[in-house]
Amino acid sequence: MERFPLKATKMAATYQSVYKKGTSQGNGHGDPSGEDDMVNINTGSQRAADTPTTPTSHGTFQLYEHGTRYSDASATCEADDIPGIGQYEDFHTIDWQRDIARDRMRHRYIVKKRQDSIWDLIKGAHDAWSGWVCVLLVGICTGVVAGVIDIGASWMTDLKFGICPQAFWFNREQCCWSNDEITFDRENCSEWLTWPQVFGESRDGPGAYIISYLFYIVWALTFAALSASLVRMFAPYACGSGIPEIKTILSGFIIRGYLGKWTLIIKSVGLILSVSSGLSLGKEGPMVHIACCLGNILSYLFPKYGRNEAKKREILSAAAAAGVSVAFGAPIGGVLFSLEEVSYYFPLKTLWRSFFCALIAAFILRSINPFGNEHLVLFYVEYNKPWKFFELIPFVGLGIIGGCIATIFIKANIYWCRYRKYSKLGQYPVMEVLVITLVTAIIAYPNPYTRMNTSQLIYLLFNQCGISNTPICDYKRNFTDLNTIENAVAGDGVYRAMWLLTLALILKLVMTVFTFGIKVPCGLFIPSLALGAIPGRIVGIGVEQLANKYPKSWLFSGECSSDDDCITPGLYAMVGAAAVLGGVTRMTVSLVVIMFELTGGVRYIVPLMAAAMASKWVGDALGKQGIYDAHIALNGYPFLDSKDEFQHTSLAADVMQPKRNETLSVITQDSMTVDDVETLLKETEHNGYPVVVSKESQYLVGFVLRRDLNLAIANARRTIEGITGQSVVIFAVGGGPTLASPTGPPPLPLARILDLAPITVTDQTPMETVVDMFRKLGLRQTLVTHNGRLLGVITKKDVLRHVKQMDNEDPNSVLFN
Repeated sequence: MERFPLKATKMAATYQSVYKKGTSQGNGHGDPSGEDDMVNINTGSQRAADTPTTPTSHGTFQLYEHGTRYSDASATCEADDIPGIGQYEDFHTIDWQRDIARDRMRHRYIVKKRQDSIWDLIKGAHDAWSGWVCVLLVGICTGVVAGVIDIGASWMTDLKFGICPQAFWFNREQCCWSNDEITFDRENCSEWLTWPQVFGESRDGPGAYIISYLFYIVWALTFAALSASLVRMFAPYACGSGIPEIKTILSGFIIRGYLGKWTLIIKSVGLILSVSSGLSLGKEGPMVHIACCLGNILSYLFPKYGRNEAKKREILSAAAAAGVSVAFGAPIGGVLFSLEEVSYYFPLKTLWRSFFCALIAAFILRSINPFGNEHLVLFYVEYNKPWKFFELIPFVGLGIIGGCIATIFIKANIYWCRYRKYSKLGQYPVMEVLVITLVTAIIAYPNPYTRMNTSQLIYLLFNQCGISNTPICDYKRNFTDLNTIENAVAGDGVYRAMWLLTLALILKLVMTVFTFGIKVPCGLFIPSLALGAIPGRIVGIGVEQLANKYPKSWLFSGECSSDDDCITPGLYAMVGAAAVLGGVTRMTVSLVVIMFELTGGVRYIVPLMAAAMASKWVGDALGKQGIYDAHIALNGYPFLDSKDEFQHTSLAADVMQPKRNETLSVITQDSMTVDDVETLLKETEHNGYPVVVSKESQYLVGFVLRRDLNLAIANARRTIEGITGQSVVIFAVGGGPTLASPTGPPPLPLARILDLAPITVTDQTPMETVVDMFRKLGLRQTLVTHNGRLLGVITKKDVLRHVKQMDNEDPNSVLFN
């Protein structure tokens, strides 16, 4: 019985109309937050989650799915005579207990029917394998879509710098494969024409620089304008990262349209455009959203998942794992990311399916080979040098630096998103995108480290120096053996590169603060890795030069006594990248696994663990939430984080609605007419109503949902002859006493829509226990009793508001404003 529920549909309509006028709502993701209760099932746009269930108390649970009654005793099913029963409305949370129990009844019915015929046996086998088939299809589709996005983004990014005359659809690297050059130099490939060369200018010179600069800005603005316009016109939910919303959806919340086909198409196309525009964003977070869209759409091929929201969340958890798998080329890291960061509930069965889905997605992407390097990511590197024990000091230092950078970013980004949400700026989302793109392009082009694609920058920072003329590898070395690079002093190019990298760090930090949350598809993983890789490389070069200058020092002696390189600056960049990403997202285990899968640096797990833990500790000390949790709170989504602890001493009676001595809206089991019930529905906005014995004897009989009640009455007026406003509504099991006179209208039996086993607590139950029940059982509401008599109800929204109130925060922020 959740309050304020029916506002949700109006709010959804308001949101769509307001967005079309250009108003930004939510945290910059373009998603509303909302009420607590139900879902819709028709459009390919459902969200998902996973949550545990345990048997309910208080006797038998009679289940009715879409008007079909499943009896555990007889395993018989009646006709589907009340369409829509068991479905959910938009901006509500699902009832895990009911959905999981309904699936158990359905499964028992199928198992029993398998004995009847060969056809029933086949149907039983199909039901058993449908989950594996579904995640197989999700993995295949995710791998294909990721390959297309990677290839498209690579080509369009290079389009800002020039074109391949022989085949305009080739990017710079593919264009140069066609000539006879043995080595590939990105800057001097004769087959690739820069824009000045296309117009007859030379490759270098002031005129060429100006032309290149202008084309860089024009292409960036074109791509960004296209991306923002597509999102605004066709799929408002396609903007942002999507991970905060996916976390909320997997906890059981419904955002209709968020995982639909239009969101999938526009997010995929818009992601290619926004990444190519040169904005400070990445495509990894949105890949999780895209994979979940595919999981949601494909789940409708299997009614077991498509028609049951709790079961659908098993598929969406596996899809989230596949999304990270193809984004980073890290299938194991993807499974752990789904477990640690995204999924609300992750049973062993879901773990296996997520593993399988991530494996298939990675295999498909590897077959497509979008980067042409036989690896799943652009910046795969492999180090050969072991790390030294004394390096743990700078590694932990990088963890501390990463935690500080992450905290600065989170606080600044949330401040800016809150300003956008409540100011006139939010009314002009496309204009905001264009202004940020223009400023980014103008500032980024002069610096070679901000001009290049962020993934290429990370690869450059991670990579070891060899025989190279890049400024960051300008060392005074003599190469006598290609396999042995002697310790050397840094040249002028290295110091110039360090200054340029410092400027790049400041620019990327500032621009990412303003970029994350604008109305284009934008992820945070790649910018976070870059924000950590830059200081990491600088620290690595510093430690390397110290080891070169003071080789006999007590710190370096013994460890760095040979002539070979003792320090690998690229390793420091990798550790720094992990530190900032860990500080921003507060991931630990999955982060370490993603990083060593990402780079091939398996032997560097200990440095990565040290940096990730230091970063998390610093981040937790300076701010309570990671970026995704902060955006969930900013949007007001009804999300109860299982990682938080409830430390207050309040009781259920303090939180329940209504308060003591206030009137509780209830339905009696056999003494209210249809008119009485419809009047109650009009005068109140609760999402459900307790059913009691009588007004005088308020002993609990069960709980009925508002939506089911409306559907059942409307269906009865249509199909049952003689039902009028004076017909008595009977909730008593077995029909109850017939109170109508022989000449009066027939009664309306509605026992089939009654939940006979609602979860209840007493008024003296500590709220700590109640909060645990909501988290672990996925409850939507619980009823409060005293000596068996009904006192009130506690909904998920009530719990969230109470938690915020006790933490001295605004309790109304939970509502959809």
